[in-house]
Amino acid sequence: MFETVKIVLMVLLIIGAFILSRLIAGWQMNRAGQFIIRDLEKRRAFDPESAVVLPYCKRQMFRLGLKDYRPHVIGQLVTHDVVRLAEGEKYYLSETGKRAIADRTDDSGRASHG
Repeated sequence: MFETVKIVLMVLLIIGAFILSRLIAGWQMNRAGQFIIRDLEKRRAFDPESAVVLPYCKRQMFRLGLKDYRPHVIGQLVTHDVVRLAEGEKYYLSETGKRAIADRTDDSGRASHG
């Protein structure tokens, strides 16, 4: 009976660790998305003419340190039409992205970009 309890506790511990790791990865991806959107907003990349190159959005073969989610997240932002890709690997905020910024700034009480 004691062995059964130990096995059940170990299984629950492994499941908890897995769920925690997924939550942390999701939180990091969310932060990476917010970083990219803020960076495009700060650089005023709101149309194809003002599109900018984002050097951190290129996948690197060898990278030391923590996992960089930005290359994956930029692909997801493009897929969901928050960010658009212009000629020459340049990125800019789409109308959806601009609305997201306006909604975020309206909620926080700051002036929104138009």
